[in-house]
Amino acid sequence: MKSAVVLLSGGLDSTTLLHHVIKNLGYEKVYALSVFYGQKHDKELQMAQWQCDQLNEVKQLDLFELPSFANLIEGASALTAGGQEVPDLDSLGDSERTQPPTYVPNRNMMMLSIAAAYAEAKFCKEIFYGAQAQDEYGYWDCTTDFITHINQVLSLNRKNEIEIVAPFVNMKKSEELAIGIKLGVNYAKTWTCYRGGEKACGVCPTCVERLTAFKELNQIDPLDYE
Repeated sequence: MKSAVVLLSGGLDSTTLLHHVIKNLGYEKVYALSVFYGQKHDKELQMAQWQCDQLNEVKQLDLFELPSFANLIEGASALTAGGQEVPDLDSLGDSERTQPPTYVPNRNMMMLSIAAAYAEAKFCKEIFYGAQAQDEYGYWDCTTDFITHINQVLSLNRKNEIEIVAPFVNMKKSEELAIGIKLGVNYAKTWTCYRGGEKACGVCPTCVERLTAFKELNQIDPLDYE
């Protein structure tokens, strides 16, 4: 049976990836890994659980908790407790958009390292990572260069070969969304908003990008917005 680890936040990107790995790539045995790192929008983890419950191919969902991480990077990210308020996308200038206040220092490197340990324990050779080429802003740890270098480090493993695979890394959000719609992904059971309220705010960087993607496909986003 084809097996793999999927790093799953419960957001649009990783949820689409989960369905893509199972329905398009034919993986029959998937281990999903979610991480709590003190994010304000931890509602996404409930969505990760819901999505896994719908897919028989997901054999296990594990939640790795790092409750002290937000304290460690206190004030360094708008996404974690203790950080500044999550800004509206419109408030960010061009220079800020290259690495906005919502960047979490080394979060993705940390999560991929944890996923690599998890993959070794589950005898999986591939980790699927939902990095996506953001349309309005960007993070250095969601790029092809980053993934290439992480894989170079992982190639040093003398016994267990593991590869990070990021199928959406060069896609627009709307291209990725089109894949998920075709696969029947229930996007009402995903969470994107960085502010973590009862309803999505509609103006933070990731909300704007999500809404734009639905608009480009002439689709209605099923999430409730303020």
